[in-house]
Amino acid sequence: MNPERVAGKLGLSRERLEALHKTVIKRSSWPEPRLWRFDKPASGVEAGTVIFENGEIVHGYPKIRRAMMLGPALNTHFSGNVAVEEKMNGYNVRIVSYHGDLLALTRGGFICPFSTEVARKNLHPRIFEDNPDLVLCGEMVGPDNPYVPKRIYQVKSIEFFLFDLSHKNSKRLMGVARTHELAKEYGIRTAPLLGEFQADRAYPQIVEIVRRLGRAGREGVIIKDSENRVGPVKYTTSESNCSDLQFAFRYYNDNALDFFVSRAVREGFQSVEWGEGPEEFKARALRLGESIIGPLSETIRNKMAGEQIVQQVQIRVRSIQTARDFEQHLRRSGTRAIFDIPEPDGDEYLIHIIKPVMSTNDKTEALVKGQFW
Repeated sequence: MNPERVAGKLGLSRERLEALHKTVIKRSSWPEPRLWRFDKPASGVEAGTVIFENGEIVHGYPKIRRAMMLGPALNTHFSGNVAVEEKMNGYNVRIVSYHGDLLALTRGGFICPFSTEVARKNLHPRIFEDNPDLVLCGEMVGPDNPYVPKRIYQVKSIEFFLFDLSHKNSKRLMGVARTHELAKEYGIRTAPLLGEFQADRAYPQIVEIVRRLGRAGREGVIIKDSENRVGPVKYTTSESNCSDLQFAFRYYNDNALDFFVSRAVREGFQSVEWGEGPEEFKARALRLGESIIGPLSETIRNKMAGEQIVQQVQIRVRSIQTARDFEQHLRRSGTRAIFDIPEPDGDEYLIHIIKPVMSTNDKTEALVKGQFW
């Protein structure tokens, strides 16, 4: 790796790059290839940015800002046309080719063995043969998702859905039109494009889309400038907020306070902006309350019955080695996981995974025995 050249690509001085190596840039030697990753944002470089040994850079995917009041956000942020895509509920990966091998990078910049196998299974290698510098940005979704298992999509196991494109050594995203054009050319599934509207008249159409997605249990929308002049904005459904809370309160002592508060605040802003009447307000309040009390009560009852509080997920792999590697990947990220014996399923293996939730376990057990909060 040429430090001078890498620093130039990142828009940094060599001295600044060397200083960041001592604090922010972390080395990752497993799985191969060896790389360096930005553990957190610094000097205008996104967290999750990866530098390979040959000097190629894959920039981290930028955080998308969230609209709390949709109408004012549309008016102040956008002009011209906006494209509305579905915000899919899974986990974010960037897929690249390195010396001819497909690799899936996590948001934090690690190579994920499981996601890499899924990418190699689902994507045709010709994509990168024709476009070696391409970076595919997308979401892994489906019931065999080890982080966010969802059965609301037409996915049997787990699949990659493209939502953006970029190139190595570039922070620039290529926009809606090019993303869907390339997806069609190479047969890649995409986050659904739900419509294109004039920004100053888009509010009622987008609200109706969000209501429809909510009724289907979907997460929300990403609103993008059709000409790619400004960054995208996200907006979520009430049902998604409550689903997140339902999950979080099941493991109430293992989630940050902001996770709970932010979703409750979203509900308040949406209720006011949508001008809800008494019946709509009551329905929202009931939905929100049930998403809190329901899972929390279940956790308490389970602990009083002597059960361990765990999260159960599953993966489906072609290779047992992929499962072993994924177990190590979880371990290095600080996640405790118990992998069950693989169950043969055709030419694949189904593996159930139990994630102990220690803080919630210990806290609940102490409280039900009479200890104080």
